[in-house]
Formats: sequence, structure tokens, C-alpha cells
Amino acid sequence: MTDLTADEARRIILRAQGFLGAGSRSGGVRGMLRRVGAVQLDTISVLARSHELVAYARLGPIGRASAERAYWHDPAQAFEYWCHAACILPLEHWPLYGFRRRAYRDRRYRWHEVPPTVDKILDQVRQDGPITTTDIGGAKNGGPWWDWSDAKISIEYLLDIGEVVCTRRVGWRRVYDLAERAVPGDLLSGDLPDADGVTALTSIAGRSLGVATRADLVDFTRVKGRYADLLDEALRSGAAGLVPVHVSGWPAPRARRGPAGDGTANAWADPAALESEPRGRHRTTLLSPFDSLIWERARAERVFGLSHRLEAYVPKHKRVHGYFAMPVLAGGRLIGRVDPAREGSTLVARQVGFEPGGSRAGAVEAMRTALWEAASWVGCTSVRVERVTSPEHEAPLRAALAAEPPDGSA
Repeated sequence: MTDLTADEARRIILRAQGFLGAGSRSGGVRGMLRRVGAVQLDTISVLARSHELVAYARLGPIGRASAERAYWHDPAQAFEYWCHAACILPLEHWPLYGFRRRAYRDRRYRWHEVPPTVDKILDQVRQDGPITTTDIGGAKNGGPWWDWSDAKISIEYLLDIGEVVCTRRVGWRRVYDLAERAVPGDLLSGDLPDADGVTALTSIAGRSLGVATRADLVDFTRVKGRYADLLDEALRSGAAGLVPVHVSGWPAPRARRGPAGDGTANAWADPAALESEPRGRHRTTLLSPFDSLIWERARAERVFGLSHRLEAYVPKHKRVHGYFAMPVLAGGRLIGRVDPAREGSTLVARQVGFEPGGSRAGAVEAMRTALWEAASWVGCTSVRVERVTSPEHEAPLRAALAAEPPDGSA
């Protein structure tokens, strides 16, 4: 069994996630999607949608339109489905999710009872697709956001069970088509048995995360019950291709029915990630709160010491870091957070906070670089900071931002 320091584990994770080393940026957006395995979607758009921010964080200021085309293109390169959450997934992963589609079909319920209109909606997609919810009468009944129309419930159930698929969006609306028209035949007919699908997803999660606890793997794949048992068996038998490791400072595994180790293993790793020491240049960038590097709070705190919570749904007077606070990654560490907004051609940092420790000058320069690069990417020509929560950083940061922007920015 391999012993890792917490710092070694952190660097392996950064490389696996595409934040360390130039090689991790090969293949553009599609290569990035295959490496991370799943890119979470969310409706919130501040500087950009989260799936755009995930690509930007790893690849730098790529064209936003080209990123969209790389995710959703004709023919389809990716599809939307349920992994860690609602995610963009590589199209070749379609057969792996057969276990989830079958479970939804058997349950015939997720958030709503399936209405009798489902067959009618499927016929309409067959006849008129690709379509949006507007084409089938609208998504809402007029109440809160979850008060879906029967048509919306039907089309989402059809997506859950794999009869229809979303391979692109228009104006943030899903475009639905028959799976048989959008998914290549060899993938469509290649659904794996439950155990094989869970095993394959566990392997993908392990490669994407680099070093992960069992809880991290479960969070990535969102399996429970008998499917979590299948994940445990895939780890125990070695079928997932991951190896047990011990990371100093990480908590001991809970006493449970899960994978047996030698009593000291507290995590799992991709063996290929252990073969060489992570080297290369670190990215300095803003991170979406939904980025897979930090999307699970316990993992973000364990790996980076950052207590991180999305506050968009917290009442304004109770927010600590801001509506859409974005952690700032620099030198392989999370050095602060920014709550951004846009006002015309100005990127506004409504609140900037710095994490304790490290060099003040280095943190200020990293924050400056991250803000200017993000501003340039979204077409802003100036940066304004409204509030800095740490007094010792305020004057140096304002002075740094008042100087000429870094090369290639603005």
C-alpha cells in the first residue's frame, strides 16, 4: 500500500483535475470533459454559466462560443444526465448509465408522479423532434419553479429512462430528441449490466479525482443502496482499477460494511496517478462553486482547508462570502474568494477575501492575475473592487489593480 502526505495527495488531485502541468490541457474542452468525467450544470450565471467556468478554469480564456460548440455539437459529443448532479457527460459514457435509467423506469417517479401524457409526449418528440418544452406547451403550471406542467414532467421522465436525450441547449432550454436519433447505435444498444456500469463509473470517478475517499467516490457517482454495495465490491475486488492508499491527516474510514483494507488505508487512488510526481505550472484562476475540484464541501476542506458553501440561496443578510463566491486557486492552493458581478464593461468584485497563511504579496498578485484574466475573458476592460474583508490586503490589492493589467488581459 502507498503512503501519501496530504500535500502529495493534493498535487495528484490537481493534476488529475487538469490544474497542474501543460499536458492536462490537451484536447481542448472535449479532452477536459473526458478527463474530469462529468461537468456539473447550474442555472446561475454571474460571469458565465458554471460549465463554461469549469472549462475556462482549466484551459484559460478560450472562446465561450467554441466551448459551447465543444460540449454540444451536431453530431452530439456529449449528453446531459444524472451523475454527481445534473451533468454534461461524454457521449461514450451512455452505456454506463443503464443501471440508473432502469431504476428510474422501475420506480416511475422521481420528483413527480408520471402523468398519463407521457406516451403522447414521446410520440410528439418522435414526430416533431428535436423540441423544447415550449414546443410541448411550456414547462410550468404557473406556481413555484417546481410546479411543473404535465408535459415537462413527461419529457423529463423520458430523459430519465433514456427514451429521449438532451445533447444541446438553446437559450438555456434543453433540446430533446429521441435517443435513437441522437445516440450512435453501438452506444444505444450497449447498456451495461448494473454491476459493470457502477464499476466503470467508479473507475472514472477515481481517475478524475486522483485520490479519493469512499465517500468522495459515492458523491461523484451518487449511488446508494444496492448500487453503493456494487461500488464497494468494485473497490474490494479491484475491478474498478483503484488501489488503497493512506493519506496522512485524512480521517480514518468509518467502521462499516465497505471495502476491506489493511486497517490503515483511508483512500483510493488511480494507480497511474501514483507512477510519477506531479510537475509543471499551476493554474491561477477563479473557480465555479460547482467545479469538481471543490463541489463536495467535506473534500474541499480536507484537501484545501477551505470551508466552502454556496450562498446564493442564503438570505442576503446572512451571507458571509457573497452570492456566488468563487474560490481563487493559485500555486495549487485556495488563497481567497471573490464574489463577482458585471456592470457593463466592468468586472465588479463585490467582496474579496483572503485565506490566512502564505505570502501577502503573493496572494495579492495571484488575486490581481485571476481578476484581470477573468475580466478579459468575459469582455470587460476594467476591474473594480467594492469590499476587501482583510484590512492588511486591501491597500496592496487596490494598488495592484490600479496598475497596468497583466500581459494579455484587458
